[in-house]
Amino acid sequence: MGNKKVKQMIGKIGLLLVAIIWGTGFVWTAIALEHFGPYEIIAIRMTIAFIALLLMNIHRLNELTRVNLLRGSFVGLLLYLGFIFQTIGLSYTTPSNNAFLTAVNIVFVPFISLILLRRTISFQSIWGALVTFVGIGFISLQSGLSNMNRGDVFSLICAVFFALQIVATDIFTKKMPTWQLLLSQIGTASLLAWIGVFTSGETNLVDGSVPLNGQTLFPLVYLGLVGTLFAYYIQTYSQKTTSSTETAVILSTEAFFGMIGSVLVLHEVVTFPMIIGGILIFCGILIVEIDFLQFRQVREKIASGFKHKKENNHPST
Repeated sequence: MGNKKVKQMIGKIGLLLVAIIWGTGFVWTAIALEHFGPYEIIAIRMTIAFIALLLMNIHRLNELTRVNLLRGSFVGLLLYLGFIFQTIGLSYTTPSNNAFLTAVNIVFVPFISLILLRRTISFQSIWGALVTFVGIGFISLQSGLSNMNRGDVFSLICAVFFALQIVATDIFTKKMPTWQLLLSQIGTASLLAWIGVFTSGETNLVDGSVPLNGQTLFPLVYLGLVGTLFAYYIQTYSQKTTSSTETAVILSTEAFFGMIGSVLVLHEVVTFPMIIGGILIFCGILIVEIDFLQFRQVREKIASGFKHKKENNHPST
C-alpha cells in the first residue's frame, strides 16, 4: 500500500473517530441542557476549545497571516450559522426531525462541491449518500416526518451551512496549516456564540443560577476539549486527504453512534427501525468507499490468469 493510500486510510479512520465523538456527544449535550441553555452550551464549548488551542499555539501566533485569519473566520461563520440554525430549529421541531434534517448535508455536499469546486459526482457517491440518508431516517424518524413547520425549515437551513462548512474546510485545509484554520474558525464561532448568548437572554452561567460542580461542568469540558477541539482538529487534518463527499458520508454515521450512546447511557429502547437504519448506514459507507472498479479489474486478472493456466495445461496439438 502506497504512502498516499495510507494517508487516505488514516484520514477516513480519523473522520470515523470524529463521528463516534460527535454521536456520543449527544448524550453529554442532553445532560448539559438540564442546567444550561443551548446558546450557552455552544458558547462555552467553543470558548473552552479556543482557549486551549490558543495556549497550545501562542508561541507561533505571529505566523498567522491576515489571509489565513479571514479564511478561518469565514469557515467559523459557517460553523456558527450551522449550530445556531440547528438550535433554533430544535426549539420548534422534534429532536428526531432536527437530527434527520441536519443530516441532509450529506446530500448537499456533493452538489456544492460540483458547483464550487467543479468536481464531478460519481454515481457511486450519490447512491451511497442516499442509502446512508435513508438509514439516518430509520434511526431518527421513529414517529414520521409530517406537517413540516418552521423548525424543520430552520433545520434544513442548518444542513446547508454544515455542508458549506465541510466544503470550505476541504478548500482551505489544503492551503493553510491545520492549527491556523482551527484557531481562527473556533475563535470566530466562539465570539459569535457569546453575542447570541446575551441577545437571547441565556445567562445561567453569568448570574450564578447554576451551581458549578463536577456534575454541571464535566459535560461542558468534554464537549469543549473532546467534542470541539479534538474532533474539529481531526476533521480538519483528515480532510487534507479525503474528499468532501466521503467526509460527509463518514461523519453522517454520528446518528448511528448517537443511537448507541443513547441506548447505553440514557437507556433508550432499541427498535427494529434503529437496527435497519444502522445496517443501511453501514451499507452506504461501503458503497462510497469500496472501489468496485478495482474489484472488477482484480477479478478479470484472476479469470485471465486461470484461463491462461488452463490453456498451458491443455496445449493444442
